Amino acid sequence: MSSKIVIAGGFGAGKTTLVRSVSEIPPVTTEAIMTEASIGHDDTSVTPDKTTTTVAMDFGRITIDDELVMYMFGTPGQARFWFMWDDLVRGAVGAVVVVDCRRLADSFDAVDYFETNKRIPYIVALNRFEDRLDYTAEQVREALEVSPEVPIIDFDARQRLSGGEVLKTLLRYALEHNRVGEPVS
Repeated sequence: MSSKIVIAGGFGAGKTTLVRSVSEIPPVTTEAIMTEASIGHDDTSVTPDKTTTTVAMDFGRITIDDELVMYMFGTPGQARFWFMWDDLVRGAVGAVVVVDCRRLADSFDAVDYFETNKRIPYIVALNRFEDRLDYTAEQVREALEVSPEVPIIDFDARQRLSGGEVLKTLLRYALEHNRVGEPVS
C-alpha cells in the first residue's frame, strides 16, 4: 500500500532538506538558481548562503514497513508558486508544515492553507537552525493560530532520524484524524 504526504512551508524553511534527508531514493528536486528576479520577493537575510529555490516540487520515497510506502511531495515556498499547491495536495493523507522560527511570518500562509482546508490532517515541525529554536512550541502555536489538537514538534531537517520522527508523528496523527471521506474543495 502507498500513501502520499505533503511537505509544505515558507521559503527556505527546510522542506527540500527534509525530503533529501529521509528519502531512500535520490530525491527528485526542481531546484533552480535564484536570480535577480527574486530580489524584493525572497527574503534571504536570515539565509544569505541560499542560492537555489524549489520552483515546482520535491519528490522522495520512504518504505515504512513491508506493507506501507510513503511518497513525499515538497511544495515550493514562495507565493508566486502557490498555484501548484492544490494539485500537489490532492490525494495526500497528511501534511507537514515546516517552520523556520527565525521567520515565523513566512509560515502564516502554509498554516492557513491547512487550517482552511480541513480535509487534510497536518502537523507543524519546527526546524532547528544552528541547533536552536527562537520560540517554544506553545508560542509558535499562539503566533500562527494553530488549532490546539495539531501536534507541534521540533526537529533538525538535516538529520534522517529527526526527520523520521516528524513523519511518524504525521502518520499517527493522520490515522487518528483521517478525513479522506470529506469532499475535495
